[in-house]
Amino acid sequence: MRCRTMRNQAIVGWTRFGPGVFGTILVAMACGVLVLYPAAQRAGGKPQHLNHIIEQFEQAKPAVANEHWVFLTLTNNPFILPDVQKQLASLRVEGARPKIAPIIRIAEWGGQDYEHVVKQFLSAGAMGIIVPEVSTKEQVRKLTKAMRWPPQRAGYFTAPPTGDRGCCPGDAPRYWGLSLHDYFVQSDLWWPGHPNGNLLALVMVESREAIKNIDGILSEPGLAGVLIGPHDLSMDLGVGKPESNPGAPEVEEATATVAKACVAHKAMCGTFSTTQPFDARLKQGFKLFPLPRGSYGKPS
Repeated sequence: MRCRTMRNQAIVGWTRFGPGVFGTILVAMACGVLVLYPAAQRAGGKPQHLNHIIEQFEQAKPAVANEHWVFLTLTNNPFILPDVQKQLASLRVEGARPKIAPIIRIAEWGGQDYEHVVKQFLSAGAMGIIVPEVSTKEQVRKLTKAMRWPPQRAGYFTAPPTGDRGCCPGDAPRYWGLSLHDYFVQSDLWWPGHPNGNLLALVMVESREAIKNIDGILSEPGLAGVLIGPHDLSMDLGVGKPESNPGAPEVEEATATVAKACVAHKAMCGTFSTTQPFDARLKQGFKLFPLPRGSYGKPS
């Protein structure tokens, strides 16, 4: 995995009570964003999505780190699976809806074997997985396959993509505040045109190959959207100084290309670039913000 900046490593844990994922969760708990509350309903009695990112997106509103979701990154962080499982498990409350959606970026990149890691984090209660450095639709397919249950003759999970997630969801039902049956029903993937799921499959766009293939990537069933990694993208485009140069015009041009494609595909779009103000990114079509609002509009 190529070098990422300290800002990209820390993300929501910009104020740290401890390192890595553990510190991030402690910060979120201290700010009150990981409080759980009974499952709410919309007017008319229609249940809300358990995943607040989806709730925001379907109302054409932004989903912002520490307000609607907590971004946990294992990229360049020295944490192992049991540590993350322990912290996610500490947030469970039976019979309640999570107030914030835990989304995990794994350390493995798109070309590596990581399916077992994805399944373990889903069983721990994650509501979404982010895979770094994805460049092709085939790599997207590997992620969606790992996150989705196999088709069932009762009528569940029958539309593509076909999944191969194992039958034991671990502690996830309790963290989500659901029975085992309801967890299976609710834990399908959400993607454009398939609005009933609560799990998000997300990939990072960080190379010229990914930009070239963006329409194919976004066309894959099961993919909720993409996030742009401007630092690695600047290096791959050859516009480094020689260190990463996320503010380069070529990076901004590629960012605009991805945003336009996401809008056309009705997919979620996010960026770690802070070179433009929050409202400017909103106008481009960005709805997924992995950094707090105040981070945008500042030099990366």
